Amino acid sequence: MIELPFDAIDPIVHEPARLHILTLLSVVESVDFLYIMRQTGLTKGNLSSHLSKLEAAGYVEIKKEFVEKIPHTLVRISDEGVKALQRYRSAMTGLLQNVPD
Repeated sequence: MIELPFDAIDPIVHEPARLHILTLLSVVESVDFLYIMRQTGLTKGNLSSHLSKLEAAGYVEIKKEFVEKIPHTLVRISDEGVKALQRYRSAMTGLLQNVPD
């Protein structure tokens, strides 16, 4: 029997919506909340919940401001988020290489 290193998979990153968010953020400097919502297809509430979990883990940084009295939320991946995404990629690659054909 082959031992698969599932414990190396970060559950925060592994959740599909959060993986989508982190992947999106990894290729931009920062984006606003509505852009992420449109790109991921998540609802406001669902996106907000996932961003809160990513922020609590230290994987994203959220900056809230007002632009002409309108709330504006900017999100960027943190250095720790970049590292977490790299660790996740490495762990998934290793795990999948051990799956028999």
